[in-house]
Amino acid sequence: MKRIVQYLGLTALTLALTGCSPSSDKPAADGSSDTSGDTSAPAKTKGIIAYTPLTLSNPFFKIIGDHITAEAAKNGYDTLMVDPDMDVKKQSDQFDDFISSGVTAIILVPCDRLSIGPAVKLANAKGIPVFTVDAKCAAEGAEIAGHVGTDNFQGGELAGQAMVKALGENGGKVLILDFKKAHSCVLRVAGFKKVIDAHNAGQTTGKIEIVAELNGNGARTEGYQSTADALQAHDDLDAVFAINDPSALGAYTAIEEAKKQDQIKIIGFDGQLDGKQGIKDGKIFADPIQHPDKMGQQIVQNIMKYLAGEEFQRDTLIPATLYDKAMADQDPELK
Repeated sequence: MKRIVQYLGLTALTLALTGCSPSSDKPAADGSSDTSGDTSAPAKTKGIIAYTPLTLSNPFFKIIGDHITAEAAKNGYDTLMVDPDMDVKKQSDQFDDFISSGVTAIILVPCDRLSIGPAVKLANAKGIPVFTVDAKCAAEGAEIAGHVGTDNFQGGELAGQAMVKALGENGGKVLILDFKKAHSCVLRVAGFKKVIDAHNAGQTTGKIEIVAELNGNGARTEGYQSTADALQAHDDLDAVFAINDPSALGAYTAIEEAKKQDQIKIIGFDGQLDGKQGIKDGKIFADPIQHPDKMGQQIVQNIMKYLAGEEFQRDTLIPATLYDKAMADQDPELK
């Protein structure tokens, strides 16, 4: 039986670990489901794998969590999936709860790659392995047992190539919506800039100028506001590179309000369903897409090898692929 519990505080966490929460039961991976007349005792779990992402309001991290849950269940483990809501203090408190309850392993997407360090070190001291997925922890002295993520630098290069194509021979002025607290997003911007710099080095005209780098916070609201601010200073903006789909879609709203949707191209990142739909609808030019399903499966497989004392690839990077309108037009998932 696959079991997953949403975070409601320490009381709910304790209930989850003692198997007393009726809401923790979900349909089994084979498609069977519980009924109210099922009085059989739940299967004994080997342990709990805890997952604290950046936020569960972003579907990308929910997909990772769903595949962590399914893969853990295949191996006899329950999953505790919690939501820090992009608050590193809340995420640190969740670590305290995990440690008090004796979880088997922790999977982390840091809300802040540096500030989460003390919480990771505390788990290290208690002998609980910490793994990262999507974004790395960069805190000095924090021990991470393994990482699975997208090759974000390579994905950023794909975004740069898409930007060169979107702007064409005339080049243009570009806004970057970044999120510097996440190492993955820092790498995306670095890969993007590498391609833009190489493009400009071979051009006498038609260069691409990065006129502003603003925090989009990986969210629609901040993506909207930062783009609106940039348009006040740069009325002749030609394009936006956003480090994920929510901030890209927020940027589009600001651009549409300014009636510049025919002037400004957007390159996003992730390949979430909303982002793909945005590409089909002409709101976004293209996305380097990630594979959160593979990331969730792989991180649990690595944890199983770690617990068994087996060798595994400590830093696993999954290449991004570019998704454009031609692909979106053939995508059966889209409207």
